[in-house]
Amino acid sequence: MTTVRREAFGRMPPEEGGGEVEKFVLQSDSVRVEILSFGCIITTLETKDRDGQFSDIVLGFDTLEGYTRKHPFFGAVIGRVANRIANGRFTLDGKEYQLFLNNGPNSLHGGAKGFDKVLWNPQVLPNGVRFFRLSPDGEEGYPGDLKVWVTYTLSGRELAINYQAQTSKTTPISLTNHAYFNLAGQGSQDVYDHEISIEADSYLPVDDTKIPTGEVAAVQGTGFDLRQPVELGKHLQKFHLDGFDHNFCLHQGQDRHLVARVFHPPTGRTMEVHTTQPGIQFYTGNNLDGSLKGKGAVTYPKHSAFCLETQNWPDAVNKPHFPKVLLQPGEEYNHTTWLVFNTA
Repeated sequence: MTTVRREAFGRMPPEEGGGEVEKFVLQSDSVRVEILSFGCIITTLETKDRDGQFSDIVLGFDTLEGYTRKHPFFGAVIGRVANRIANGRFTLDGKEYQLFLNNGPNSLHGGAKGFDKVLWNPQVLPNGVRFFRLSPDGEEGYPGDLKVWVTYTLSGRELAINYQAQTSKTTPISLTNHAYFNLAGQGSQDVYDHEISIEADSYLPVDDTKIPTGEVAAVQGTGFDLRQPVELGKHLQKFHLDGFDHNFCLHQGQDRHLVARVFHPPTGRTMEVHTTQPGIQFYTGNNLDGSLKGKGAVTYPKHSAFCLETQNWPDAVNKPHFPKVLLQPGEEYNHTTWLVFNTA
């Protein structure tokens, strides 16, 4: 049985058009999640440890102000295109589109004002909440009026996030959620004691601006082989890695499949990621630097969280051999990711 509650969370600054921001609290007997109508942001996600104690396992802020200022996309829905597009450029039907460059020479996570920085229209469901917005033709340089629905539903230990979209013109689209997790509880210093596995035989090597080179490389015999669980801290040391910020290539197909599992031995918390998406970006919070004050005034140092962002492959719009990222008029974009929380 899931209960859904809505409450006021704050108002947008006048220069952002004012506007009421609401918070939606979804609660089952084992999971409690709070989501904002601003950026569809997951602000809180509480799950039980093996002793039945709840802890909040996602990074974020206590107030709306934290989310309206610059931050590393904590908990937000990312669009139109998650991850990086090389030089912020792509060509469709002979026309070149130029996007805003906000990540060195590249465009990242939708541009200057992506889906994470706008108000969505909420609709309460019996076991969740659905958010809608129309991204107008030309927004952030992307073609087509894009109607987008993001639906969060909670059933027992499982949080489902469904993304649907329809467009008036051919446009690239790749939606994800950018929650930062620490199964020890947000505010814990690192995630080195987490054990992680990712069901991927290949990954995408990147250049020094984090754009995929185009090669689809086998994980076998490399530090990217996470098919069996590894303890993160020891694994990074063993392979002299500064952290992960890479796309892992998943089974192609529209069916639900298990793609990643994380286990935190001290608390017994586990998290499984299931998805219909073709890729998952594993990111270990390499750019966190302790400068942001999060919930409860804690700071978030490097490697104090991890992200498992289910999405299309980065820069797919410029790489024809990558999975299809273009949505045509008359088609529907429809992907779901399920997060399953348990204890071991």
